Amino acid sequence: MEPTLLITLVVVVLALAGAVQSKLDRTDRRIARLNRKVDLILDHLHIQEFASAELHSVGMLIQQGKRIEAIKLYRQITGTGLKEAKEAVDAMAGTR
Repeated sequence: MEPTLLITLVVVVLALAGAVQSKLDRTDRRIARLNRKVDLILDHLHIQEFASAELHSVGMLIQQGKRIEAIKLYRQITGTGLKEAKEAVDAMAGTR
């Protein structure tokens, strides 16, 4: 293969890789912006997005009026202290 052809091919591949990386960076920034907006909307509406099935169980206990059980379960899942768990459960219940 001719050296000039090889160099041209390498330059074209590098240019394409740069363009793809640029597009991915722009897409990542747009997704991060959208995530921030959704988080603000959820916070404004006092909606708690459950991160896992276990935290969903905490939410179910809250809905059933079982705050103490919810705090205990939250502590088991997250390993937080009593105060932090109570504050988190209160926040999840919307009683901040």
